[in-house]
Formats: sequence, C-alpha cells, structure tokens
Amino acid sequence: MAFSQWCRLRTIGHGSTATVSLAMTSPSGHLFSVKSAELSLSALLRREQAILSSLHHPNIVSCLGFDVAAEAPHGRLFYHLFLEYAPRGSLSDCLKKHGGLLEEAVIRSFTHDILHGLAHLHAMFVAHCDVKSQNVLIWPEGRAKIADLGCARSAAGYDDARWPIMGTPMFMAPEVARGEEQGSPADVWSLGCTVIEMATGRPPWPDAADPVAALHRVGFSSDVPNRPGWLSEAGKDFLDKCLRRDPRERWTAEQLLEHPFVAKTSPADYCFPESSSNQVVVSPKSTLEQGLWDSVAEVEEGEDVARRSDSPAERMQQLTGDGFPAIDWRWDDNWITVRSSEEESADATVHGDDELNTNSTIDHITSEAKHGVPVRLRGPL
Repeated sequence: MAFSQWCRLRTIGHGSTATVSLAMTSPSGHLFSVKSAELSLSALLRREQAILSSLHHPNIVSCLGFDVAAEAPHGRLFYHLFLEYAPRGSLSDCLKKHGGLLEEAVIRSFTHDILHGLAHLHAMFVAHCDVKSQNVLIWPEGRAKIADLGCARSAAGYDDARWPIMGTPMFMAPEVARGEEQGSPADVWSLGCTVIEMATGRPPWPDAADPVAALHRVGFSSDVPNRPGWLSEAGKDFLDKCLRRDPRERWTAEQLLEHPFVAKTSPADYCFPESSSNQVVVSPKSTLEQGLWDSVAEVEEGEDVARRSDSPAERMQQLTGDGFPAIDWRWDDNWITVRSSEEESADATVHGDDELNTNSTIDHITSEAKHGVPVRLRGPL
C-alpha cells in the first residue's frame, strides 16, 4: 500500500509525546491508523515498527509502513507509524458498551485469538509486556488482534539492559512487580487478568486502594486474583494455569491453546456496534508510551466531549483521593502504566544504583504517584 498521499481525519487518541489518528489514503480512500511523534521523541514508535515489521500473523495488528516528514507550521520532523485500523475499537471499548462483561462463549473466542497472537510472539522470542483489554482490537467478523507493542522486549533477554520493566500495575505478574524479570510467562499472567476483566468488567484486583498498593500486593503477597464464580470449571482451570505466582509453573501460550476452555472455538458470534465516528478517546486503540493520558488537544468544533483534567497531578488526585481510599477501578482510563518519558531516549540504560530494596522502591513510587509523575520499575535485568 502506498502512503505517498494521505490525510489525517481526526484524533482518536493522545499521549504525552504521540497521537493516534484515523487517516485515509488519497485517492483510494483506504482507512488506517497512524501513530505520530516528533522524531526526537519517537524511540518507542521506531522500536514498535521494528518488531511489527518482523511479525505477520492474523491475530497481531499489522504494520503498514512508516514515514518521516516535516509538519506545519514549524517544520518539525515527525515519525509516523501506519497501522491497521480497527473499526470496532478495542476489547475495552466493547466491554464498556456491553455492560462490562461478556458471555463465556465470546470470552473463549477472544482468548483463543489472543493466545494465537501470543504464541506467535513468543515463538519469535518477543514478549508483549502489556497485555490487557485496551491493547486488544476487535474486527467486524469477531476476530481479536493484539496491538501496541511499544512495551515489547526480547523474550530471550537480548535487550534487558536497554529497556527497563514496563507495563500496567494491575495486570503485572508477580516477578514483574518485583522488578526481577519480564518474559513470556508474564504475558500469560496478564492474559489471565484480561480473562477476569472480560468476565467481570473489573480489573483483577478490584479492591486495591491505589496503584502502589496493587504493585505491592501483586509482588510481595501470596495472593492471586479471584476467579469469577460463574465461569465454567474449564474456565476456572484455565485461569489457574495462567495465574500461578511462580512463572516456571505457568502454562505457556502453546500449552494453553490445547486447554479445553479454548481448544474448540470459532470467531465470536457477537454483534458489536460501530464506534461513533465523532468519538475522541483519551485511552485510544493503544497505550502508546506513557502512563497518564494527556487531554485530547484536537477536539472538533461542536463535539460534546466530557471534560478531563489538564493536569496529570489532578488526574492522579482524582484516581487516589486523600488518604488513598478504596476506588472503583472498573472503567478508569487513568491507571498508571509503569513507564516514563525517559524511555524516549534510545540510549536509555539501567543503572546499578537503581537496585533498591522493597521499602525504598515503594516509597519512591508512592512519592512519584502522589505528584502525578508517570513511574517505571527498574530491576536487576
């Protein structure tokens, strides 16, 4: 597909350094998504392009190409990553539009698709590192595809020194929350958390008081997320295979494809309504490269978009409240993704003096989170 002539139609997502837009080629009128960031801040987009260009699978979003171009009015260079457009939106969007939970047959189908995508990633020695409903896109025929590989890393450990641990605290595996390792077993844990989200409309730790408490509980307790009581025995057993605290005891994606919960499934026979053509979302089809979403800058005249705080600190205050009271995590787009804009430097490294003990690490994250600063974990990788 040629991208010599294309135009941006509208913004569908906005991060601290990048935007996601719906775009169209000219004159063919083909729709696609484009992630854009200033070239100097595009390390993660370039990383995602490099990974996606080596992957070709029906359950992984395809990279259609990339471009570097100067944009008006200042002539700054921007990096554009061209991706498939999912007209049905993300799995998270579908959950919101259908009462917060799905029927088991649909959960089985989507889980089957996600597993196929993960199995291919892992066979290519790539770990996704941020599996959750927001990073799964749905196509009209009911197919689910894994998206947003901005957090992805070599599952063989080749790039551990360059890229610190990343992800979303509520979906992190115990070894990731402790800053120890982040490989393909962590993706399996996150998949189990995503199944719980599909079955309940809530994240795996709905009673966590704040992101810091969730990190501590995941990493340093013996707890595992509760299995939804209404799921079949096969579904509960599937979750048991995913949510084992010891990563060596978790089933692999290939093994899980043979599990009775997903072994005999077909594309989801489920009618998802089209996304509104005027909808602007702060948490778009992917999480991009940071934790707290900035306000959408491009809002078309006359659109009725709910007001969002301009300040990350204000959004964090809304998220945590005074004294970190209990919060309904069900549909909060402001969950912290453990990332920092520091990763935008392609030369980012992990320094030896960042190996902190548990208490100092939690104190540091608490301090940063209270001030609305996106945070990341560093560990002995």
